Amino acid sequence: MAEIQGKADSGGKGGKKRAKKMSTKIDMTPMVDLAFLLLTFFMLTTTFAKPNVMQLTMPVKEKNPNPDEQTKIKASQAVTILLGKDNKAYYYFGLNTPNDPTVQKPELKVTNFSASGIRQVLLDRKRRAPEPIVLIKPTEDAKYKNMVDILDEMNITNQKKYALVKIDKNDENLIKDSGL
Repeated sequence: MAEIQGKADSGGKGGKKRAKKMSTKIDMTPMVDLAFLLLTFFMLTTTFAKPNVMQLTMPVKEKNPNPDEQTKIKASQAVTILLGKDNKAYYYFGLNTPNDPTVQKPELKVTNFSASGIRQVLLDRKRRAPEPIVLIKPTEDAKYKNMVDILDEMNITNQKKYALVKIDKNDENLIKDSGL
């Protein structure tokens, strides 16, 4: 704790008696002990931030899928995003049906995964068509990070309907033919 040490009188000149000067020495050990006890207590009782997990509902794989029973979507509601190499996201509105002569070939555009990239495209489309259906098709050259990023964008832009779909030859050819 604190202790007071007295200084002896020098006995010097004059006959005046002087008051003894006392010096104080403070022991800091109890305060340091208390600080470490409090630090330990708060470290052990604190709950750390838990990572947020996005729920994905995956369909059950059927043994013999019937193509007639697959869900059909309107071309006016569809937004197709193709995940390519070099962190590029290709997109077009509608469906790519080259076998149908009445439907023209979609215009392929390229963007990135930034806030002014694919997020802005999705928000603009959602303003124009309130219930868009987003088809996400990763290519063989796409990175896993790109798929995670696009799923995060679906969550950020509050897309209600989206699906991870296997890319077909028509979409691969569309990327090759575009030169983007």
